[in-house]
Order: sequence, then structure tokens, then C-alpha cells
Amino acid sequence: MSDLDPKSLIRIARENGTEDIGQPLDLGARVRELRKARNWTLEQAARQAGLARSTLSKIENGQMSPTYEALKKLATGLEITVPQLFTPPSKGQVNGRMAVTKAGEGTHQITTTYEHHLLGEALTQKAMLPYRARIRARSMDDFDGWVRHDGEEFLFVLTGQVRLYTEFYEPMDMSRGDSAYYDAAMGHNVVSLSAEDATILWVTSLS
Repeated sequence: MSDLDPKSLIRIARENGTEDIGQPLDLGARVRELRKARNWTLEQAARQAGLARSTLSKIENGQMSPTYEALKKLATGLEITVPQLFTPPSKGQVNGRMAVTKAGEGTHQITTTYEHHLLGEALTQKAMLPYRARIRARSMDDFDGWVRHDGEEFLFVLTGQVRLYTEFYEPMDMSRGDSAYYDAAMGHNVVSLSAEDATILWVTSLS
């Protein structure tokens, strides 16, 4: 396949990051980081979580192992999930990464079947690869076999009509506003049924 096909885009996105070796998590330090990232005092954070200030202080200083109920209150107060309490931030960032792609910005990658407009390029080590695609293909004959890769994929039709071909299902005709979520390891191709090229939003997991 072309170096610019969807599979290659995903490979390139994965290679932009480095593998991190997991380290034991200090829950108290993690809670303190999350609190300070929000510029909250102990009193403010304790009030948000519905805990006593002394209890939160002991948790942050490693003097108390919180119960699951306390963990749920902490997560609710910090507006995150319980698993996120135990997920150390990458590169010292705490739930604050953001990238904005203005209309007309972003790299374009053109193949015989798709024209990709990459989104969120500024972020490395992404968990997802979002991109808008103009569907140039008009039949399965335009493809050199199935596109397949690791992860899961979400497709949302922005304009026009498309036909989603998959390895294990009957072809599905889709119009503006329709969406599909599928295992990307299953062979899949998309063709435009419109007179003009249809456009879709694709979001692919990179994990």
C-alpha cells in the first residue's frame, strides 16, 4: 500500500511517542497534584469531595489508606473517574492537554482513495488519531485489498453518502449524521456514493 494510506498514518502516530515504563504510583502525591492543578486549597478540595480536611490531608501525606467510598468521593470531587486516580500523568501533565486545529489548518495526506486532513497534530503520545477524510474512492476496485490495523475506529459521515465495506458484514450505506464503531483489525474500506466526494470524520485508537 501507499506510504500515505490510513495504516501508515496510524503507524506514524504511534511512533511519535516513546514507551514509558510503569512506576509505582504514590496515591497521596497524585491526589495533591490533581488538587494543585485546579488551584484548590485543602479546604476547597475537601469540600468538593465531601471529606474532612484532616482526612484529605492524611491521604495526601500517605498517613491514611482511603476506603473505596472515599476514593469515589475524591474522584467525584475532582471530576474524574476512580481509575484516573491511579493513572500517573505522562510528561508531568495533569489532565490539561489540548490541541486546537483551526479550519484550513492541519496536514493533508492524499492517496488514490482518500484525502486525509490530520487533526490534533500538536499532541504527541495520543491515545486517539482524529482526522477528516475526503472519500475519493468510488468502488472496491480502487483499493489494493482491505485496510486493517490494530485498535478500534469510529466513523462519522459529515457530508454526502458513503458505503462502508467490512470483512465480516454486509456493505452498509450511510448518510450525513450516520456513524459506525468497529474493530479496525477487521478489513474495512469506504467508498463515496455521492456525485461529489463525501467527507467523514475518523477517530482511530492508538493503544
